[in-house]
Amino acid sequence: MGDAVELADTSLKRMFGLLGRRGLDAGGGLWIKPSSGVHTFGMAFTIDVVGLDSDLRVIKLWRSLAPFRLTSVSFKLRSVLELPSGVISHSQMQLGDQLQFSSSSEAVSAVGNEIT
Repeated sequence: MGDAVELADTSLKRMFGLLGRRGLDAGGGLWIKPSSGVHTFGMAFTIDVVGLDSDLRVIKLWRSLAPFRLTSVSFKLRSVLELPSGVISHSQMQLGDQLQFSSSSEAVSAVGNEIT
């Protein structure tokens, strides 16, 4: 699903997120940790957003979130994965999928579903 996912785990990285970028390359993404929701104010492109609980289980999905939009806020969310638009549908990701992050290759995949 992603082989170049960046981690935004500091206040500064979370604040700027994907702002100023013109898009996300295939395999790219941003894992925002911690996060209970995101916005796309000031962004120039549409993204897919995956909401994860503390076990990295998918509990929310936002497909094709357009610029200048806001996700709902949920205190069950512990982190959020921002991906290129269309990845959720293409990978057939669904609620309940378990994600795994590999820091050695900066890759993310889903367990129990053929998402690579």
